[in-house]
Amino acid sequence: MGNNYTRKGWIVVFSATGITLAAGLFYVWSVISNGLIQQYKWTGMQTSLPYTISTVAFVISMVVFGKIQDKKGPRLCTVLSGILIGSGMVLSGFVKAPWVMIITFGILTGAGIGITNIVTAPALKWFPPEKKGLISSIVVCGAGLAPIIYSPLTNYLINTVGIARTFISIGVVVCFIIVFLARLIDDPPPGLVKSSDNRKQSAGNALDLTSLEMLKTADFYKLWLILALSAAAGLMIFAHATTIARVQAHWDSGYLLVILLAVFNAAGRLGGGTLSDLIGRTHLLRAIFLLQVINLLLSPRYASVPLLAAGIAVTGFYYGGIFSVFPALAADFFGLKNFGANYGLIFTAWGLSGIIGPTTAAGVFDATGSFNLSYLIAAGLLLVAFVITFALRETAAGAQPMADKKAHGTPAR
Repeated sequence: MGNNYTRKGWIVVFSATGITLAAGLFYVWSVISNGLIQQYKWTGMQTSLPYTISTVAFVISMVVFGKIQDKKGPRLCTVLSGILIGSGMVLSGFVKAPWVMIITFGILTGAGIGITNIVTAPALKWFPPEKKGLISSIVVCGAGLAPIIYSPLTNYLINTVGIARTFISIGVVVCFIIVFLARLIDDPPPGLVKSSDNRKQSAGNALDLTSLEMLKTADFYKLWLILALSAAAGLMIFAHATTIARVQAHWDSGYLLVILLAVFNAAGRLGGGTLSDLIGRTHLLRAIFLLQVINLLLSPRYASVPLLAAGIAVTGFYYGGIFSVFPALAADFFGLKNFGANYGLIFTAWGLSGIIGPTTAAGVFDATGSFNLSYLIAAGLLLVAFVITFALRETAAGAQPMADKKAHGTPAR
């Protein structure tokens, strides 16, 4: 690639990162829900409904608009995402009924955030295969960093101007940022990046699979299960970090662990993709799965704040690592031509894990008064995911270290 195209590629990467950062509102719903309880007197169940619906809208919009982005280009979809997020947030500032906020935040904002989750695709297209992990890790790092900014900002706004104006203020700013950055998002010219990813698979199918072709492969279901199991294991801890701090370490400032989680989640997203380019994506997944299994088995012993913080840091890094690797894995297995729609279908696994993980841990805590059994369940889920990684085709790009690829060439599929 020429210098001009290289510069343009990096502009797309950092613009996409800014978009995922601006759209990272899911991670601060706990702050918003607390404001709804305090100022609107909502119940815990009422505050959970908009968030739950938003995760469903998130996944559906990824599938639908991923296909549209593949056909029409990323700029239109990115502008639409900013408008949906902004309008959903602004309208939420004018309603006080939980069922209406299901529509405003749950459907509109949730769908908008889902669309922003596929802006990895144009960023990946500007660079050769050996940089897929690095590029995807930079883009998804934005979402990991979001809580560090949004948590204190949202808490400050709620306490100073109220929950209604908080919705409106954030909605206007986020809409402006995303629509502005959308001008810098674009696909590269056809044929710009020449790579071995234009080969044929061993089965005789073209690498750039359509969604229907992808659904006929065993690899799709293996990747789907790995993501569902590993994400559920992480969300069992993420969703209850504050309660875990209070129960195990008798610490009432557990909200600080959310910030710690965010820092290491971002570090995992940034470092995971880069490491996967060097040691292979499946090798990295196996390593972080085993690290987290050990961490989970030791978790019942984390009775002090320093030990608990260390455990939370490991959890954040492993969880972030997952989300830096999967966009690159999806591109490795199914190509970039239909990446938006294909990755959206793979990401439905996260939608399921977002329901199963937190509710399982909550049910265990309600029944036993501790999270010890939840740790064992999460470790079991990760061990199953670990085993499934060995069923992935080792001939896929990213499954072996870059050193081997340079020495022997990229293997045929």
